[in-house]
Amino acid sequence: MNRIGFIGASLLILLVLASSMLFVVDQRQFGVVYQLGQIKEVITEPGLKFKLPPPVQNVSYIDKRLLTLSSMDTEPMLTAEKQRVVIDWYVRWRIVDPSAYIRNVGLDESAGAVQLNRVVRNAFQENINKRTVRDLISARREDVMNDVRREVLSVVQGGNAWGIDIVDVRVTRIDYVEAITESVYRRMEAERKRVANELRSTGQAEGEKIRADADRQREVTVANAYRDAQKIKGEGDAQAASAYADAFGRDPQFAQFYRSLEAYKQSFNKKSDVLVVDPASTDFFRAMRSSGSTTSNQR
Repeated sequence: MNRIGFIGASLLILLVLASSMLFVVDQRQFGVVYQLGQIKEVITEPGLKFKLPPPVQNVSYIDKRLLTLSSMDTEPMLTAEKQRVVIDWYVRWRIVDPSAYIRNVGLDESAGAVQLNRVVRNAFQENINKRTVRDLISARREDVMNDVRREVLSVVQGGNAWGIDIVDVRVTRIDYVEAITESVYRRMEAERKRVANELRSTGQAEGEKIRADADRQREVTVANAYRDAQKIKGEGDAQAASAYADAFGRDPQFAQFYRSLEAYKQSFNKKSDVLVVDPASTDFFRAMRSSGSTTSNQR
């Protein structure tokens, strides 16, 4: 029984020892083997690897993928014309030499990000001080990004190389500081209002001009129509008067009688009409008196 326990304990110790001596390097990582605190080996190929058990040798991992560093602050920078602008940027970088990186930067990616942020910001500040806002928002912005990348590379690959490579530097936003932005927006708003009022005034003037022209044309049309109507009416009255004169000239007595009947008709248009005259002393009822005398004589 003691022999079986001894064998089991020995196997357990061997498993623990084997697990401390074997490690796996992922394809996305570098494996860094330390021996007594010094870098013994950097493993770049993935797979199952062997090392001495702790504390003789230890292993740590560093990411070998393409990393992204975005701007960590919004402090304004001064342009060549002393305008304060805020720039957002990002940098694509990767670790290419883990030994140099660990010696000169730090043990993990965050240490490199902090130091790289300082270097990139200084490079941006130096380049922006040489350029105007127009340069920064025009096609020359590409020149700014290329210059910043070259300056950052000169720092990280200089005397004490960081063991990293700068793949790309990009600017995502360039804007005035908030106080200047509000002032610019107010000026833009005032300018748009001025243009709108100018267009509105021009439109009102054009509208008044069109309405005045329409009123003038209406007056001319109405006057011409009235003139033509009066002309036609006058011609009609003249033709009617000529026709009456021709007809009544053939029988004056009948004409006088017909006119008297028309006068009677107009005078007694309604049942409530009353006419107070002396039939014997006025010529108005002469046609009636003549008709009555004629009737008496006929009887």
